Amino acid sequence: MNKRNLEALVGLFVLLGIAGVVFLSLKAANLGSLGAGATYTVQARFDNIGGLKPRAAVRAAGVTVGRVTAIVLDPKTFQGVVSMDIQIDYRFPKDTAAKILTAGLLGDQYVGLEPGGDDANLSAGETIAQTQSAVVLENLIGQFLTGKADEAGTAAPATPGAAATPAAPASGATK
Repeated sequence: MNKRNLEALVGLFVLLGIAGVVFLSLKAANLGSLGAGATYTVQARFDNIGGLKPRAAVRAAGVTVGRVTAIVLDPKTFQGVVSMDIQIDYRFPKDTAAKILTAGLLGDQYVGLEPGGDDANLSAGETIAQTQSAVVLENLIGQFLTGKADEAGTAAPATPGAAATPAAPASGATK
């Protein structure tokens, strides 16, 4: 193999490596899927969107059916308003529920849609009424720790001079 052929093979190998890096970058940024097909826009309101970001996936039954296009704060209700573009091929009933879910333990967050049973479908510009906010891991850990502290009777009094009260027994418990 002469020097010119070797250089051509090395150049081809470098180009393939660059193409691979570009492909992986697009996949990591959620830009590699959902082409320019026709979509319709719906909105959902959440009390807490957690770490949801624009371009996050919108999934139903594990299949990506759309993308989050915008997230804004409603100044009147102080809720996060999430706008989503759904592929026109997928029509969801009006009583569809939207949840903010996490892919894996520490994965990216996405919007999960659970279709209802209504005969009428969502149309462009409508708002999904049934929503469930994101579960924030820090809040969950804080609730667990303070719940354990309350059960053990080690919680600090709420006001100065007030005595800590023991936790009430669970319903159905016998004394």
